[in-house]
Amino acid sequence: MEPGRERVGLTFQRLRAAVHYTAGCLCQDVAEDKGVQFSKQAVAAIAEITFRQCGTTFGCFLIICRHAKRSTVNSEDVKLLARRSNSLLKYITQKSEELTSNNMEQKEKKKKKSSAAKGRRTSEEQEAPVSESEDSNMA
Repeated sequence: MEPGRERVGLTFQRLRAAVHYTAGCLCQDVAEDKGVQFSKQAVAAIAEITFRQCGTTFGCFLIICRHAKRSTVNSEDVKLLARRSNSLLKYITQKSEELTSNNMEQKEKKKKKSSAAKGRRTSEEQEAPVSESEDSNMA
C-alpha cells in the first residue's frame, strides 16, 4: 500500500472512531434524559449510518462545487442540501446569519482599532520635536 493511501486510511479510521465515540456519548445523554437504553449494537448502527451519511453529504458537496466551478463549500451549499428538512434548514440559516453578524462585528472592531492606532501614530508624529540635525537637513 502506498504511504499516502495508508495515511488516508488511518485518518479515515480515526474519523470513524470519533463518530462512533460521539454517537455513543449522544446516545448516553439521550438515555439519561429520556430514561431509555441503547444497546452496543444500536450505538454502532447509529454511528455507521451517521458516518455513511457524512460520506454521502461530502460527495454531494463535491458535485455542487464542481458544478459551480468552485473548490470551496459555502453556507449556501449547506442550505441547498438541508432544504428537504425545514427544521434543519431553519437552524442552519439562523446559525449562518449569526456567524455573518459576528464576522461583521469583528471586522468593525478591527477597523476601529486600526483607525485608533493610526490616529495615535499621526498625532505622535506631529507632536515629536524636531532635532537640530533634522532641522539642518531641511535647509
